[in-house]
Amino acid sequence: MATAKVLPFYQRKHKHFGQDYRSTETKYVAREYLASSSRKTSSKSVSQTTTAKAAEEEQTYTVPPFRQREPGEVEEYERRTVNFSRGVAELQQEVHKIRESTKYQIEKLEIQREVKNFMSIQKKVYEELVKGPEFVVNLRSHTVWEKTPVKLLCTVLGHPTPSVKFKDGIVIDRLNKPGKYQVESKYGVHSLTISRSDVGDSAEYTAVAANVHGAASSKASVLVKSEFLLQMINVFFAFLLGVSCQGLASHPGCVPNIRRSKLDITFIETFGVTFGVEGGTVSLTCKMIINPDLANLQPEAMWYRDDHLLRESHWAEMKCGGGEAKLTLPHLNKDDEGLYTLRMWTKAGTAEHSAYLFVKDASPPVAGASGAPMDIKVLQADRDYVLLSWKPPNITTESPITGYFVDRCEVGSDSWVQCNNSPVTLCKYPVHGLSEGHSYHFRVRAMNSAGSSRPSRVSEQVTAMDPTELERQQGVPSAPGQVTATRNTRTSVFLQWEPPKSPNKLLGYYIDASVLGSKTWTTCNNRPYKHTRFVVHGLTPGETYVFRVQAVNVFGLSDESQESLPIFVEAATPSAPYGVSLLYCDGTSMILGWKRPKFCGGSKVTAYYVDQHEASEAQWCEVNVAPVQDRTVENLKEGAFYQFRVKAGNVAGVGLSSEPSEAFHCEAWNMPEPGPCHDLSFCEVRNDSLLIQWKAPVYTGKSAVTGYFVEVSKKGSGQWSAVNEASVAHRYLKVSPLEKGATYEFRVRAANAHGVGKASAVSEPVCVKALPGTKEIHCGVDEDTGDVYLSFEACDILEISKFVWSRSYKEITDSTRVNVVQQGKRSRLIFKSPDKEDLGTYSVYVTETDGISASHVLKEEELQKMLELSYAIRHPVVPLKTELAYEVLEKGRVRFWLQTVKMSSGVSYRFIVNDKEVSSSEGFKMSHSMDTGVIEMIMEHFTKESEGTYTVQIQDGKAKTQSSLVLIGDLFKTALKEADFQRKEYTRKLGPHFQEYLYFQVQEDCTVLLVCKLANVKKETTFHWFKDDEEIIPDVPPNVMSGSCALPIPMFSRKDQGVYKATLSDDKGKDISLLDISGKVFEDIINALAEIAGSSASDLVLQCTPEGIRLQCYMKYYTEEMKTHWFHKDSKISSSEKMRIGGTSEMAWMQICEPTDREKGHYTIEIIDAKKSHTRSFDLSGQGKYRGRVVGGLPDVVTIMEKKTLSLTCTVWGDPTPEVTWFKNEQEVISDDHNVISFEGGKFASLTIKAVSSEDSGKYSINVRNKYGGEFVEVTVSVYRPGEEIPEPKLGQMPRAVAPPKASAPPAQAAKSPAPQPQPAPPQNVKSPTPSHGTKSPTPPHGAKSPTPPRSVKSPTPPRRK
Repeated sequence: MATAKVLPFYQRKHKHFGQDYRSTETKYVAREYLASSSRKTSSKSVSQTTTAKAAEEEQTYTVPPFRQREPGEVEEYERRTVNFSRGVAELQQEVHKIRESTKYQIEKLEIQREVKNFMSIQKKVYEELVKGPEFVVNLRSHTVWEKTPVKLLCTVLGHPTPSVKFKDGIVIDRLNKPGKYQVESKYGVHSLTISRSDVGDSAEYTAVAANVHGAASSKASVLVKSEFLLQMINVFFAFLLGVSCQGLASHPGCVPNIRRSKLDITFIETFGVTFGVEGGTVSLTCKMIINPDLANLQPEAMWYRDDHLLRESHWAEMKCGGGEAKLTLPHLNKDDEGLYTLRMWTKAGTAEHSAYLFVKDASPPVAGASGAPMDIKVLQADRDYVLLSWKPPNITTESPITGYFVDRCEVGSDSWVQCNNSPVTLCKYPVHGLSEGHSYHFRVRAMNSAGSSRPSRVSEQVTAMDPTELERQQGVPSAPGQVTATRNTRTSVFLQWEPPKSPNKLLGYYIDASVLGSKTWTTCNNRPYKHTRFVVHGLTPGETYVFRVQAVNVFGLSDESQESLPIFVEAATPSAPYGVSLLYCDGTSMILGWKRPKFCGGSKVTAYYVDQHEASEAQWCEVNVAPVQDRTVENLKEGAFYQFRVKAGNVAGVGLSSEPSEAFHCEAWNMPEPGPCHDLSFCEVRNDSLLIQWKAPVYTGKSAVTGYFVEVSKKGSGQWSAVNEASVAHRYLKVSPLEKGATYEFRVRAANAHGVGKASAVSEPVCVKALPGTKEIHCGVDEDTGDVYLSFEACDILEISKFVWSRSYKEITDSTRVNVVQQGKRSRLIFKSPDKEDLGTYSVYVTETDGISASHVLKEEELQKMLELSYAIRHPVVPLKTELAYEVLEKGRVRFWLQTVKMSSGVSYRFIVNDKEVSSSEGFKMSHSMDTGVIEMIMEHFTKESEGTYTVQIQDGKAKTQSSLVLIGDLFKTALKEADFQRKEYTRKLGPHFQEYLYFQVQEDCTVLLVCKLANVKKETTFHWFKDDEEIIPDVPPNVMSGSCALPIPMFSRKDQGVYKATLSDDKGKDISLLDISGKVFEDIINALAEIAGSSASDLVLQCTPEGIRLQCYMKYYTEEMKTHWFHKDSKISSSEKMRIGGTSEMAWMQICEPTDREKGHYTIEIIDAKKSHTRSFDLSGQGKYRGRVVGGLPDVVTIMEKKTLSLTCTVWGDPTPEVTWFKNEQEVISDDHNVISFEGGKFASLTIKAVSSEDSGKYSINVRNKYGGEFVEVTVSVYRPGEEIPEPKLGQMPRAVAPPKASAPPAQAAKSPAPQPQPAPPQNVKSPTPSHGTKSPTPPHGAKSPTPPRSVKSPTPPRRK
C-alpha cells in the first residue's frame, strides 16, 4: 500500500520554476518581432533599388543638420537604450530557444514517421513469411538455492501474435498465489518469475504458445536446493579444508561464495615467481582487459596468500583500476612468503592467477644469529596481560635457539621495552604489567649462542582491556562503502552509498558534510537514518561540498567512509514577493509596500524590480532598471489607476514577478488621520500567545502618531475585535491568551490627535501552535570566562540561517556593549560590561526558518545575581571546608592542616612560618590528598622557638586562597604543654603503663568499682592498691595479664573518701595512677548511686509506730550523702522532733510523731542525681488521727479467782469504725457461751469470760484496726483457786502499734458495728498509751534491721481518683 509522504517545511519552501515563466508574453513578442523583421527586409530591398536609381540621377547629397539633445534628453535616451538592449537580448534568447525546440520537435516527428513506415513494412513482410508460433529462444533449465528468485525467459514469433501460457503440470495462474508468480510479455519476449522459490517449486515447466495457425511448446527443468543441503555442503567443505563453517567463506571454490558479475575480464600481463629480501619491497601486478570498462563500476580484486584472503593494511597495499590490479608489500618479512593468488569475479565465474613469492632472510645483526621468529599472534588479551604465540625461525647452519625475548611498544610511541629478563624457551609468553585501556604492539627476537636475531614482524595492535569491553568495541560495524553525491535541487544534494560489509545489527547511518578545504564537518541528521539514500538540504549556494557516512549499531560508531567526490551547489533565484500595498500617494507618485519572498534561493535578496501599468492598458513597463533604492514610483498621472508587480533578485538572478496588485487610485492623500501601517510580522508563536510587529505608517496625517491599535479575527469568521483598549506607543504587542491550534488574522491601525487611521493590510493567517522542540532564552554566566550572556538554541536551522538579536524589538547594531557568537544551533549575546543600562527586553529570531524566535526580560535582580556569579568566576577562590588548624600528635609532633571543598591534580601550595617559607625536610613533612581535600604539614620538633604565625597559600588553576593560624600567648603555651605531655606519654608507654588511668564505675548493685586498664605488662609485673598511702589488700589479687584491674568499694559513703593510688612496675619501668575521691569526684559517685537508687525506689509505704506514723521508701541502696528531700504540700521538710528524717542502707524514712490535722496532706520524697530527680508520693489526707486505737479502760494485769466472771472492757476509737479482734496467747478468741465478745456503739469493746478457771489464765490482747492502721494492747490474766494466795501483779505491756491490714477485706464479724460519731473525744480520766516525750524512740539504730514488714506488703493508701 502506498503511503503519502509529508514533505518537511524546508522542502516545501524550495520551489523551483522553469525559465519560461514569461513564455506567453515572449511568444507574442517573438511573433511580432519576426513579422516586423520580414516586413523591414522586403521594404529594405525595394528601398535599395529606388535609392540606386536616385543616386544615378542625383549626384549630390546635402547632410541635414542634427539637433543637439538636452542633458535630460540624453539621460532618458541612454536609459531607453539600455532598456531596449536588455529587451532585445531577452528576445534573442527566447527566439533561440524557440528555434531549438522547434528543430527538436521536427526531428522527433521525422524519426517517428520513419519508424512507423519501417514497422509497417516489417510487419507486412513478416505476415507474408511467418504464420504459426515459433520459439526463437527456448526456455533454459535452472538450479538455484532455496528462497532465491527464478526467471524463465523465451522468445516467440507468429502472426497473429501467439498467446503464451506456462505450466508445471497445470496452467500457472498468478492470481491463485498473489506475489508468488509474475508473468510478463513484452515485444515478443515472455517471462515467468518465481519469487522466493522453495523445494516444492522443483518441477518441469512448459511454455505453450498458440494462435489460429497452431501451437508450439518449450520445456525446462527447475531444481531448487534446500538450505539444509547448503549447510551440509558447508560442513563438507569445512571438513576438507580443516576450518570452521564460519571460516569457509575465506576459501575459494566453495559453492556458497560463488558470485556473478556483469564484467568480462581477461588477463593480458601477469606476475611470475618473485624473489625478495626481508625489509625490501615487492609489487605483484596484473594487467587486464575489462569489458565493459565503466569508471563507476570497477571490478573487485581479491588477493590470497596460501588461500587466506588478504586485507589492506600497513603490510599490504592494494590498488585496482585503469585495467590494472596491484599488490604491494612495502616491508617484506618471512611471514609474507607463500603462494599469492589474484581472483576476480566475472560472468563465467572467476578469473584468477597464482605465483609463488620467496623471501630471503636479511643479514643478521650478529654473525651466526638465527633468522627472525614468524607469525606472531595474540591468543588472549585481558585488562593487564596479553598472551602471545609465535613460530620459530627455520635453522639451517645456525646454532640451536636457546630462547626468545619479547618486546612491547605502546601505540603512539617509538620506544621498545623488553618484557622478560631471561629468555623463554617456549613459543608462548604472557606479558604482564600492562596499563588497562592502552594499546600495544609486540615483537619477538630469537637467541642462540651467537646472539640476538632480527626482530619479528610487529604484531597487530592489541588493547589491554576486559574481553567484554573489547567484544563491544569489535562489534561496531565496518565503514560504509563508496559515497556518491549528485545534485537534487539548487540547494540540496542527493547521496547514495554502499552498506558496510559487516553491519552487525545495524541501526542506521550518520551523514556528515564539509565545505571543500575547510576540514570542518557538520552532521546532517540528528538520529540514525536507516536507508542508503539521503537528501541533504540547506546547503549554501556557490559552495563546493564533500560528504562522508558513518554506520552505527548498539556497540557504537564505525569508521568514516571515504569522502565523496566534490560537488558544487548552485544558487537559485528567490521566489516572488507578495502583498503589494499602497502606503502613500501625493497625486504624482506613490509609495508602495510589499512582503519579502518566502524563499530567498539560498542567498540574500539584494535587489527589487518594479513593473507598472495603467489599469486601462495591457502593456507592463519597468519602473526601474537598476535595483530600486526606495519604494517610490514617480511620474504618475493624477486621477489614473495603476497596478504594480515586484520581482526580487539575488546572485543567481531575478525571480518571478509577484501577483499584480489592486488598482491604486493616484490621488493625493490629505486626510488628517494616519495612513496604514505595513510589514506585519509574527514571532514568538507559542501554544497560547504570539508577538506581532509592524512598521509605522509612511503618511502620519496632520499630526504625529501617538499610538497603535491591534485587531484580531479568527480566520474565516470575518469578525474583528480589538486586542488592546488603550493604544500602545511601541510597534510591537504580545497577544494572549489565544486558542491553541486556532488560526488568526491581524491588522493594525495608527492613531494621532485627529483620530484612528486606516487599517493595514490583513496579515497572513498565523496558527497559534509552538514549533516542536521550541526553547526559550536562557540567562547565564560562562564558567570559564565569567561573561554574562543570553543564550538561545534553535530547534531547527539551515546552513544559511542567522540569529538576529534585538533589544526592545529593535535590531542590535551597536557592538560596543554586546557581542554575538553563533555556534551551530546555539547563539549567545554576550554583555561586555553589564550594568543597569543593559536592563530591558531582549529578543532573537532565526532567519530562513518557520519563525523560530524567543524573548527574555532582563531584570535588575537577575542581573545582580549574574554579576555576583561572574565576579566569583573571574576572581576564583579555592573554597575551604576548614581553616588552618593544629593537632598535637604522638611523640609531641604537631600537625598543621586545612581541608578544601575540592582540588585538582595540579594544585600547588606552600607553608610559611613567621614570614619564612618552609619545605619538606627532616623537620617538616608536607602532603595532600585529592580524595579528602586535606593539605597538611607535620612539624617534628615543636619547641619554644615555634611560637608565631603559620600560613598556607594554595593555588589550584586560576583559583587562589590562603589561611593563617596565630600561635602566640596562652594558645601557644597550651599547644606546647600538650606537645610536652605527648612526648612524655610516648616515653612512659615504652614500659608497663596504664592504658587508661583510674576511673570509677557504679554497678547495678550500687557497688563502686575503681578500674584501670593496663598495657605492655608481663607476668613479672607487680600491681598494688593504696588509699591515703596505706596499701589495700583486696580479697582477690589483681591479675595484670587480664589487661585491667578493679577495686570494689561496697556500701559507699563519706567514710570512703580519700586518695586512691595504683602502682605498676617491672624491670622496664613503673607507672602510677591516682584518683582523688573527694570534691567533684565524690559528688559524681554519689550522683551515680542516686541515679540507680532513684530508678529502683519503691512507692512510699505507711508504717504505724508507737510514736505515730512513718513513711518509708525502699531502694537498692541509700546513704545520707545522697541529695534526698521530703516535701509536705510542696513545702520542704527539715528534720525535727515532730518530723524525723532518717534511713538505712535499704530505705529512706520520715517519722511523724503524734500526727494531728496539721500533718494531713500530700507527702513527696525527691532523690536528685546529676541529670534528673526521682520522686515518690503518698496522700496522707485524714490519716494518723483516725487510725484504730485503744483509748483506755484495759489494765495491764488482772487477777481473779475461779468461778468468777471476768469482764475486759475498753474504749476504742477510729474513723472509719475499726475492727476489734481478741486474742489469747496469740490465738484468736471466738465468741461462744463461755467467752462473750461485744462491741457496742462502735467504741465500747468487751470480752466477758464466764466461770473462769485456771485454763483461762494467760496473755490476752485486743487488736483494734481499720484501713489506716491500728493498735495492739495486751492484758495478763491470772486465775487462782480459792484458798491460794493472790498472785503478785506484774507490770503490764505498753500498747504496740500493728501494721496496716494486708487487704481491705471485711472483718471476721458477721455484722459491722455501728460507726462512731466523728472525732469522739477520749475520756479525760483515761491515760493515753502514747509514751512521754522522755521515752526513747523505738527507731532502730543505723545498723539494725528495720522492724518494718517485708516489701511485699502493699500500702493501704487508697488509689488516686482519675
